[in-house]
Amino acid sequence: MIHLPVLDFTDGKQKTSLITLPLFHTTGQTVQMNTGLYGGNRVVLLPRFEPQTTLETMEREEVNFWVGVPTMYWALLKYAEETGFDVNRITKSIKVCTSGGAPMPVEVMKAFGSKFGVRVLEGYGLSETSPLATFNHFELPSKAGTVGQAIFGVEVRCVDDEGNEVPRGERGEICIRGNNVMKGYYKRPEATAEAFRDGWFHSGDIGVMDEDGYLSIVDRKKDMILRGGYNVYPRELEEVIMTHEHVSLVAVIGVPHDKMGEEVKAYVVLKQETELTEEEFIAWCKQQFAANKYPRLVEFCDALPIGATGKILKRELRTEN
Repeated sequence: MIHLPVLDFTDGKQKTSLITLPLFHTTGQTVQMNTGLYGGNRVVLLPRFEPQTTLETMEREEVNFWVGVPTMYWALLKYAEETGFDVNRITKSIKVCTSGGAPMPVEVMKAFGSKFGVRVLEGYGLSETSPLATFNHFELPSKAGTVGQAIFGVEVRCVDDEGNEVPRGERGEICIRGNNVMKGYYKRPEATAEAFRDGWFHSGDIGVMDEDGYLSIVDRKKDMILRGGYNVYPRELEEVIMTHEHVSLVAVIGVPHDKMGEEVKAYVVLKQETELTEEEFIAWCKQQFAANKYPRLVEFCDALPIGATGKILKRELRTEN
């Protein structure tokens, strides 16, 4: 229903939503299917996400709405650029594209918006929040790198380890309160008690709230790298690395290290017909990041492991080290 403000209901045409996420996932089932049906939309489902099939379906079915995770946006861009797929007919019908499930790299969002002529709106939430908590509202400007503001009836704040709200602009764990939040984990009272403190659901995500209430996702708490006593947030590095002219996709993780505790490692997918050596990549990173942050290790690969919901599976990368 958050799509309604940008729709023209005077043309007498039923609107079309495309679903490429699995329906066992809360975004696919709730945000896409249930909401689309409730809104009276015509719903088109694909059994799985494939870039070519998705683009061809968008064109043939004159799709108006699509929700994807960041790797899907990246895959559509990559396919269109490498094959020369003409997206002009898609741009005539597509009205709303939204992203969730993981933070969207700013470079990918800008590139997709430019090529497809559509504003990509990013939201944030978890299965535990049914699943939306914040969203970029149509009537307000988007801020690159943020997931918008709290939706109606929901409170969001960032807190320190003691549960105290941190000042605007500072990092803290994202906590959520509202009627959308679950009652608890089924038959897991200890996990429920850990997740709920002082009436707030603790997400396990690190975020920053600005003065206007726009939330930025820094990273998952568990993904934070502790290198030589310093906190390193992989997403902060990934956002910058994505701006390298030869980089198509990247994932940064921490790997065990005898001296530093953890070392920073980057898994990099290069753009087609480009070359980059480890030495060149690391030298470039040294110019972009502080000495305690830049990746000392890099591994070039043809693809990154991606799960059924479209998220990069960093746990699989960690098992390799």
